[in-house]
Amino acid sequence: MEKNSEMDVNRWVEERLATLSPDGEWQPNATRGLARLREQRGAGSGRGRRWAWAAAAATAAGLGLMALPAPRALAQRCLNCSAALWQSLSASGPVRAGVKPEKDRTMAPDFTLNDVSDKPVKLSDFKGKVVVLNFWATWCRPCIEELPSLQRFHDRFAAQNVVVLAVSEDEDAKAYQQFLKKEGVRFPTVRDPEGKVSQSYGTFKLPETYFIDRQGRVVRKIIGAANWMDSELILFMEQLLKMDQLLKG
Repeated sequence: MEKNSEMDVNRWVEERLATLSPDGEWQPNATRGLARLREQRGAGSGRGRRWAWAAAAATAAGLGLMALPAPRALAQRCLNCSAALWQSLSASGPVRAGVKPEKDRTMAPDFTLNDVSDKPVKLSDFKGKVVVLNFWATWCRPCIEELPSLQRFHDRFAAQNVVVLAVSEDEDAKAYQQFLKKEGVRFPTVRDPEGKVSQSYGTFKLPETYFIDRQGRVVRKIIGAANWMDSELILFMEQLLKMDQLLKG
């Protein structure tokens, strides 16, 4: 009887793992998950420490599952969840990289992703505009916290050929669409569930934002959540627009 029960459990586990059906070309991205975790800091309170232990346990589970062929997709989810936990515990503010001199600006990697209507959106289609490229996810608490000010930032500069383009790393398309509808997000959003675009940019922490000039070159990078109505960011955008206008003229 006990043996039959054990066989039933094993069959149930195998059936659930089979539904994951990872792509044959899929490769675990432990480096990306760990890179994100290294940038996070746990909260100092007792509650924060308990959540930190939970994040550490999720990470350990994810790395352990990476060694097995069947539950690889589940392992990646474990790493993503642990990254989200660490981000929610982070007490640090945004890291703002300096503005790149004209000669040091490099072309932003181009990409094509589908928007909420399943229409393809290409970064190079925005050439001639200043693009604020924001990598985020609905499960990332700092991303959600900065969203209202990012929306106001977009509204303030939209008439000046500035566009906020948000790239979500959500795997759950339905939850992603419901969130956009609930929050009334007005700037363009696309979804990259595999995180390939963020990898091409070297992104390791969500949210992460890149300023791209009218020529399609990366001007500045911000790591972490920001108050987008901060006077420093407003002034920076105004100066960037003036510089690009002078170059254009």
